[in-house]
Amino acid sequence: MEAKVNEADWKLFRSRLPGWQEAYMDRLDREYIALLTSPGLASDKFWALEKRVNKDKRRVGVVAEMSRSKMYMNILSLLTDGAITLKDLEGFSDDLRDRMAFLMGVR
Repeated sequence: MEAKVNEADWKLFRSRLPGWQEAYMDRLDREYIALLTSPGLASDKFWALEKRVNKDKRRVGVVAEMSRSKMYMNILSLLTDGAITLKDLEGFSDDLRDRMAFLMGVR
């Protein structure tokens, strides 16, 4: 059974997600630049970038399906993709932070 989403957590998630996504996409941009400026054939770099962008554009750090029922999975995806850390969950309920820490194998 899906856990009920705390209203304060939902509001906080909605307010923080755009900033997390912007920071994540900034990191991706820097990785793409490094890929494009690395030694090698232009065609190899082009196709590597195309493959990478197609994979990355589906990540929650780029686009998220905004629904309460997906909030926990979205946060977990952000954590596993490295878009955020457990420290970024400061201000969320203890329950949410404990769940995420458990799922990340921290506790």
